[in-house]
Amino acid sequence: MARGTLLVVDDEKPIAEILRYNLEREGYTVVVAYDGEEALRLTKSCKPDLILLDIMLPKKDGFAVCREIRQISNVPIIMLTAKDTELDKVLGLELGADDYVTKPFSAREVVARVKALLRRAVQPRVEEMGEILTCQDLVVDTGRMEVTVNKKTIDLTYREYLLLTYLMRHAGYVISREKLLAEVWGYDFYGDERTVDVAIRRLREKIEPNPSEPRYILTKRGAGYLMGKGRNV
Repeated sequence: MARGTLLVVDDEKPIAEILRYNLEREGYTVVVAYDGEEALRLTKSCKPDLILLDIMLPKKDGFAVCREIRQISNVPIIMLTAKDTELDKVLGLELGADDYVTKPFSAREVVARVKALLRRAVQPRVEEMGEILTCQDLVVDTGRMEVTVNKKTIDLTYREYLLLTYLMRHAGYVISREKLLAEVWGYDFYGDERTVDVAIRRLREKIEPNPSEPRYILTKRGAGYLMGKGRNV
């Protein structure tokens, strides 16, 4: 039985076929797009459980595709990039990608990341039925994976949701960036602490009335982040 549907987006057909072969061996159903416009069409028609998205694509690049997908879906996205630069990685994360892999990569590494991301994607539905987390007027209903501020529903990416719920479960405690990488990203992440800072900034922009003066997610300078009330310290 298929374990889920994956969309692989890469204009280099040999790479796309290698990924398809290895992912299908693991029991996934794999559809492939070779340009950005086709990727958007398949995202809407196939509704994949996860997308592997190359940056350098014809017709519409991966950054533009990621931005448009995030307007309609919170599907987990792993960016594939030949550009091993901090700017490209940070930009992908800021646009809503959940992870990135730099070419050249091993198929085993990609499969491991897909499994880890999908495993965490189903955990809230399996393990957290009916739990309500609150911080002032910020409320998370984990059974519905619904986040509200002042009773207004907030749309989060899957990674933002995981980050928020982890912080809320540890409210009042300072959590280091290293700990957040290990617990929220869920494996030996190849990125660095900048990944956490980018995710926190995006999350604040969505839930905080004034992101420059946060009420919910506070910064403990030199140490990490915590859920609490008041000013950064």
